[in-house]
Amino acid sequence: MQIDPDMPLHWIKRCADTACIEVAQHDTGIHMRDSKDPDGPVLTFTGEQWVSFTAAVAAGEFDRD
Repeated sequence: MQIDPDMPLHWIKRCADTACIEVAQHDTGIHMRDSKDPDGPVLTFTGEQWVSFTAAVAAGEFDRD
């Protein structure tokens, strides 16, 4: 999704080891991007999708062996 440059977003940065993401909540959804590429692609989640995604992360579903 291309973010409208006039849409005010407050990005919050979170890191795990050396990987960092930024997350912003807005009426249009919850947006996530790579902190090293702020002009790059943005993932957009509905509230329900965000809850499912964060639960999967907490459960280790994306952990690498």
